[in-house]
Amino acid sequence: MSAGIQKPEYHYVAYVDESGDPGLKRIKTRATAGSSEWLIVSGVVIDAEREAEVPHWIKAARDSLPSKQLKDIHFSKLNVAGRTTLCRSVAALPLRCFVVASNKKNMEGYNNQNAAKVPSDNWFYCWLTRVLLERMTHFVAAHSRAKYGEVKRLKVEYSERGGLRYAQMRAYYEWIRPKSRADNMFLTAGDIEWDTLHSHLLEVYPHQSRAGLKLADVVAGAFFQAADCAESGPCDASYAKLLHDRMARAPDKVGGQISGYGVKLLPGFKAAKLTAEQQEIFKFYGYPKQWWAPASSAPRAF
Repeated sequence: MSAGIQKPEYHYVAYVDESGDPGLKRIKTRATAGSSEWLIVSGVVIDAEREAEVPHWIKAARDSLPSKQLKDIHFSKLNVAGRTTLCRSVAALPLRCFVVASNKKNMEGYNNQNAAKVPSDNWFYCWLTRVLLERMTHFVAAHSRAKYGEVKRLKVEYSERGGLRYAQMRAYYEWIRPKSRADNMFLTAGDIEWDTLHSHLLEVYPHQSRAGLKLADVVAGAFFQAADCAESGPCDASYAKLLHDRMARAPDKVGGQISGYGVKLLPGFKAAKLTAEQQEIFKFYGYPKQWWAPASSAPRAF
């Protein structure tokens, strides 16, 4: 976005990152090479009043790690002690975490004719971020109505690690906006709360340049470790479980539902045909129950 364009006012910030890759041609298993079985897209939402605090959060988290030599945080590069410490640090922060977990086995070799119409080279990643945005914007709309009496805007910062570029991302959302408002989406179970978004509040950054993207990296990495058995060794759900208190709920109160909202599995629980160890983290977060309807209530404090 041009430095000369003034950003609209916003009251919330979301950081989006991923773990895994969007490849569909051939899916990796324990016995075969290929793209990752999973693509995990994560989002972390904070109150914009705390945006300036995020670099301090990351520094404190890094300083708490067993290794004092680290200059950056990458969940996948840490050992067990480091991952555990980092997830506990994130779980103590005033934020909400969202995860869309795509198991790609049923999409191996998939050729989507409609994808050719999508104005992006990263249509699959864009589609998953749309599912993520449905939940994050729903949360922001409900939270801001309760707190401010009206819908407030959300600034979204994406990591460019997956090859995403600002022009592609903006073109994709401008392409689906009229389809959404005309009720012409391919999947109609949810929709983006468009009043929370503005094209000048959608940004793409190098991962290392934005502290908040490191928060999303931790969440995506923890859930990838919980679900993936082929690329990162045996599944280990312990890290993602540590994030429990910060996973988004519908409604946003103690006892609100996480499955299908803060944690969204694609395809559905039965259709994914997961192993018992892969099922563990999704059962922990309430599956096979799904988020069934929008609900509003007084929000939890961030």
